[in-house]
Amino acid sequence: MMKSIKPLLYKDGLWAFLMLLPNLIGFLMFLLLPVLATFVISFSSWNLTDSFDFNGIDNYKELFKDPVFIQVMGNTLYFTAASVPIGIAVSLLLAVFLNQKLRFIRFYRAAFFIPVISSMVAVSVIWQWIYNPEYGLLNYALSWFGIDGPAWLTDPNWAMPTVIITSIWKSLGFNMLIFLAGLQSISDSYYEAADIEGANWYAKFRHITLPLLSPTTFFVTVMSIINSFQVFDTVYLMTQGGPARSTSVLVYYIFQNAFQYFRMGYASAMAYVLFFIVLIITFIQFWRQKKWSIY
Repeated sequence: MMKSIKPLLYKDGLWAFLMLLPNLIGFLMFLLLPVLATFVISFSSWNLTDSFDFNGIDNYKELFKDPVFIQVMGNTLYFTAASVPIGIAVSLLLAVFLNQKLRFIRFYRAAFFIPVISSMVAVSVIWQWIYNPEYGLLNYALSWFGIDGPAWLTDPNWAMPTVIITSIWKSLGFNMLIFLAGLQSISDSYYEAADIEGANWYAKFRHITLPLLSPTTFFVTVMSIINSFQVFDTVYLMTQGGPARSTSVLVYYIFQNAFQYFRMGYASAMAYVLFFIVLIITFIQFWRQKKWSIY
């Protein structure tokens, strides 16, 4: 018996499987099975208390007749269209600046990365104080110029921009770090050759930095769009989707239907619509990146 078991102990494949087994079990229990269960629930009218009754594709039909769903989808697209390009542009410029030989450069890099590892609860409290219409720092600064600042978080016209600014600030350090890694992988020989040819800083940035940074830009763009469609904590902590649902995004509406209205089937259908939207956009990005990404 021992002779038959002993050879197994020296097989790399067996040990690899055993080492991967805990992670595999976790993947099956906490990711794959919930995803499959959500797909089944999306075809039901289950509300956690009544019996589990299938209703076909009624939930998906209701989605496109639901004016609130149309509104939150528009809010999500608005959030993505504003936060992604601005966040990428600012983080790229910041990375270029922090790639220079400056005094205390490590301190600056760490300072800009701190918001990424900060608790979203703490971040929301700080920004709620900044946006406070009566004693907030922002309106106080505007008063120096004779400007009467609005009620940022309770004005439907300003609530979403304030959420976008907070989200950009929170994720700026992560994108900056990725861009910084990409910049440091570009060989100095390209810039030295450009200096010999008399190229200015803009020419070097336009014809060397941006093209060679395109794989990094592609990665940051894909991740930023995926994260923007999944934004939840900023909205939940700062505005609760208000005022008048002006900041209610898709994931927040899914949360409301699932855990406030207990419409699990309807919430699951929305979750799968969100999944397919993100999947299609990601496929389009991978298809288009071959035309502008340089490797």
